[in-house]
Amino acid sequence: MTDLPIQKVLQKPDVTGRMVRWAVELSEFDIVYESRGSIKGQIYADFVAELSLGRAQQEVELDSQWLLSVDGSSNQQGSGTGIFLEGPNGLLIEQALRFAFKASNNQAEYEALIAGMLLAKEMGVRSLLAKSDLLLVTGHVTGEYQAKDPQMVAYLRYVQVLKGTFAAFELVHVPR
Repeated sequence: MTDLPIQKVLQKPDVTGRMVRWAVELSEFDIVYESRGSIKGQIYADFVAELSLGRAQQEVELDSQWLLSVDGSSNQQGSGTGIFLEGPNGLLIEQALRFAFKASNNQAEYEALIAGMLLAKEMGVRSLLAKSDLLLVTGHVTGEYQAKDPQMVAYLRYVQVLKGTFAAFELVHVPR
């Protein structure tokens, strides 16, 4: 099964040159073309199989500290974020998001933090250490800086709500 253009070689009699030689060579092997079909379902199945663990082992892993690394950015072409959620035993979940709305760098960083926290919450993580390279966001969340802009206040409130869903949560600033 393949998505390569070999179907044209096997099914078209009016090919020329090298294609004719390939068609003759392949005809003796009784090869039949079959479309591969969608691999989307297989990706989901592999993901579930990778994350499905024994119940006792899963509880132990969720109790240990997970690491969330987030980075949001914005430019003239748009804005987006990258999220890395690292669990015990080398488990790594990567996520990239592109926003359908205009966002400043500060907003993109908050969106990254929120998306990462929601991902960790969905995974059932109880202890989370988050890392961000934007000092303003980490300062807001840790209480070192005061949020004055109404949008930043709204983002901060939502992060505080999400923060309460974890038994332990810490956000640290990581210099670029």
